[in-house]
Amino acid sequence: MAESKKIILTGDRPTGKLHVGHYVGSLRQRVELQNSGEYDEIYIMIADAQALTDNADNPEKVRQNIIEVALDYLSCGLDPAKSTLFIQSQVPELTEMSFYYMNLVTVSRLQRNPTVKNEIKLRNFEASIPVGFFTYPISQAADITAFQATTVPVGDDQLPMIEQTREIVRSFNHIYDEVLTEPEALIPQNESCRRLPGIDGNAKMSKSLANCIYLSDTPEDVRKKIMSMFTDPNHIRVSDPGRVEGNPVFTYLDAFCRREHFEKFWPEYQNLDELKAHYMRGGLGDVKVKKFLNEVMQAELEPIRERRRIYEKDIPEVYRILQEGSIRAEKKAAVTLARMKAAMKINYFDDQELIAAQALKYGEE
Repeated sequence: MAESKKIILTGDRPTGKLHVGHYVGSLRQRVELQNSGEYDEIYIMIADAQALTDNADNPEKVRQNIIEVALDYLSCGLDPAKSTLFIQSQVPELTEMSFYYMNLVTVSRLQRNPTVKNEIKLRNFEASIPVGFFTYPISQAADITAFQATTVPVGDDQLPMIEQTREIVRSFNHIYDEVLTEPEALIPQNESCRRLPGIDGNAKMSKSLANCIYLSDTPEDVRKKIMSMFTDPNHIRVSDPGRVEGNPVFTYLDAFCRREHFEKFWPEYQNLDELKAHYMRGGLGDVKVKKFLNEVMQAELEPIRERRRIYEKDIPEVYRILQEGSIRAEKKAAVTLARMKAAMKINYFDDQELIAAQALKYGEE
């Protein structure tokens, strides 16, 4: 039977430094979940093998970003004593599990996956889709089920991937035995955190669009980016009424601002609702709001920068953390794979009953 523990699996592709969208969308929540004491095991994966599915011709990019993602993880407060931080490619059981799961999914089902369709379009893969990229929902199912994860923190765009994993689990358990755990998605409750826009107003932060605020940015970089942020294009004069909806400055405030920030940085207002009301009726300039947002974000990011400075002084220790985590993750995945192979009747050398039965059969002949 599948495990009854509460287990989390989540992670990121190492294709660049992590930005504040990653932070409010997942990293901050991971730290809260890690420190909640509600979960028995937490696995945080750097998905380098998955990153290679559309970066196969540039492995150095993936290799260099392993340490960037690890530093971002540790600086945000992920604790290797509480969470297992590991590198996907160092757990070979995941590849073998993916291979077996491929028999349980049709090509047409993969083609219908909305996340896959969107990602293919985004990368202009319509004419020539790498097979590895096309099948990454199957790989993701292996990542989740290898650790018997009960909970997978994701954004809305990843829900189809979780549903595909659930389908694979149900198929495997029905055909073979009740070995795998069916996971549940955990979505950030704050809607603004689900998809933080770029500073240019674009719906998505992207390195290629140069519209990100990175967790590793200096205070001055953060200030410059915030002061250049897109706002309401019709809010030309201070006296003009402004729009809050779709205004990135207020979306960021929704994601980052707390009541104590007003007490400390802008006591003229008690809360964000009061600030929004003033902006919408007119009489409040964008520069003032941006300066407040800068204060809020600097306060949130400074502890992260401080932890990063500490870990940057001992990079070998960061690699040691990843190596030890990968060893722990590999041991856990090996247990699940062994149970799968037993259920699939392909554990030939461990099945003493099979060997004895075959010996008896041919001994009788």
